[in-house]
Amino acid sequence: MTRQEAVDYIEHYGWSTTRLGLDRTRELLQRLGDPHKRLKFVHIAGSNGKGSTCAMLDAILRAAGYRTGLYTSPYIQDFCERIRLDGQNIPGDALARLTERVKAAAEAMDDHPSQFELVTALGMLYFAEQGCDVVVLEVGMGGALDSTNVIDAPEAAVITNIGLEHTEYLGDTLEEIAATKAGIIKSGCHAVCYDGAVEVTAVVRRVCAERRVPLRCVDFSKLEPLSQSLDGQRFRWHGKEYRLALLGAHQLHNAATVLETVEALRERGWSIGDEAVRRGLETVKWPARLEVMRREPLLLIDGGHNPQCAEALATSLRELLPNKKAVFLLGVLRDKDYPRMMELLMPLAREFVCLTPLSDRALSGRELADYLTAQGAHARACADIASGLCAALDAAGGSGAVVAFGSLYLVGAIRGAVSDIELI
Repeated sequence: MTRQEAVDYIEHYGWSTTRLGLDRTRELLQRLGDPHKRLKFVHIAGSNGKGSTCAMLDAILRAAGYRTGLYTSPYIQDFCERIRLDGQNIPGDALARLTERVKAAAEAMDDHPSQFELVTALGMLYFAEQGCDVVVLEVGMGGALDSTNVIDAPEAAVITNIGLEHTEYLGDTLEEIAATKAGIIKSGCHAVCYDGAVEVTAVVRRVCAERRVPLRCVDFSKLEPLSQSLDGQRFRWHGKEYRLALLGAHQLHNAATVLETVEALRERGWSIGDEAVRRGLETVKWPARLEVMRREPLLLIDGGHNPQCAEALATSLRELLPNKKAVFLLGVLRDKDYPRMMELLMPLAREFVCLTPLSDRALSGRELADYLTAQGAHARACADIASGLCAALDAAGGSGAVVAFGSLYLVGAIRGAVSDIELI
């Protein structure tokens, strides 16, 4: 099996076959020798900020000298991004070799695993094989019944910002969604909760009390922003000053959650020095999250996908680009609350260049442009990413700004197109 054959096999079992529950993952991992039983984890669930939180923790743990695994989804440009060891994607030959093992085990099952279950098993196999000290493990969807929750009690269970999402699976209220995500909290771990909606915190507190789990609740009143620019930002947390490579006020909130998680890990005996924390935050990279791709014209890429993300982006743009309107290059999925997303972005837009994401759930670029035009915005549709990117950069001019925004899959394709186009 080649690398591409491995990716083709895994992606043949797409999201359409996803079913919440742990039985298939448990059976698959059991057939593979239960590699997850040989690993330690920091488990992270939430609606927004999971990936950034994972990336920061991974960077800090690596700076502290630990051999780390990082499991995230989705990927931006390369499937192998989902499974990383010490900051490096799983090599193609390892992916192919391990996929052959997973394929044999999966096809012996009466109920074939989904794509996510296959990738979860792959990650566990690779991390165990490579002798990881700790795996930073991002939940795919929900928590209690997500495939990643087959693990025993993690070192720390982290709940990031929670909003209304996947309501057909997780519930119609914040309390229901929080209860599902709090399913990653198990007796024997420590827990950390983002400073979000009070009803979410109440659910997490209750679950921790029932399972006798020590809980650290992040208190954003202790967070002091100091400065920010397109090169990063500085902040103070509990009297200590840090520099963060990631942009946006929301990333300071994620960083505070990470710092509380570091304290929880220290309480459990993990050796993480202050210098490792500082170096990890200063050097962390997390593509397509308010990422600066070029300066003239300014090109920012952000993989926001819901109103919470659009609100965070709008706040960041007002701070980073005061009194300046941007050209938005974007595409959305039909089942997202795109009217609310557009409402948040329209006051900051000079114009919109609309694309059609590669998804059977996509709203076409033409429909989005028509919607925005009806709302009084200047909008046009482009047939493909290359023409859309060129049109947006041309509209911005040398001193303007382009903000590429939308699902991670779309902005990943835009990110890839940047290097393929001669940009003046």
